[in-house]
Amino acid sequence: MIAAHAWRTYWVTMAGFGIAIVVGVLLGFVIGSSRLAYAAVYPLMTAFNALPKAAFVPILVVWFGIGIGPAILTAFLISFFPIMVNIATGLATLEPELEDVLRVLGAKRWDVLVKVGLPRSMPYFYGSLKVAITLAFVGTTVSEMTAANEGIGYLLISAGSAMQMGLAFSGLVVVGAMAMAMYELFNYIEKHTTAWAHRSTNNE
Repeated sequence: MIAAHAWRTYWVTMAGFGIAIVVGVLLGFVIGSSRLAYAAVYPLMTAFNALPKAAFVPILVVWFGIGIGPAILTAFLISFFPIMVNIATGLATLEPELEDVLRVLGAKRWDVLVKVGLPRSMPYFYGSLKVAITLAFVGTTVSEMTAANEGIGYLLISAGSAMQMGLAFSGLVVVGAMAMAMYELFNYIEKHTTAWAHRSTNNE
């Protein structure tokens, strides 16, 4: 029973998280590459992030019905912000001196952003993924507790109603284990793709 509900929660979370990566990277690139966009859009995104995402679930149920739709969108809404912020920060904090040198060497603004800004933002990006994936599982579980007939969130409500506390705690442990596994996966990928950005431990 737990495995079936866990699988449903996992792939729904991954679907919402995948959308969050695409939207977060695109928005982060737009905001971080333009000072005007950074000044205008960043405060609006911060205000949006402050809204409780659980309050969106009833609205999403009205629009998309009970099922995977609200869960996927809740996972997306709660997890895209860290990705967007970190990509935007990585691009917006590119050293002016470095950009000036590249301009003198003939690089255009697009070249600076794509060939220097994005690689420089990769440690920020992986850091955001490790935060966002945990939030995505939270979003999915909260949505399933309100508007689903499958998933760990639904299992928690059902087990609580039947006073099966062992089953409920097992569901919580499974969600934590899935989030931890994805965190370690991103941590592994980060270490093998952005080793240049981390202090070497060989001499410690």
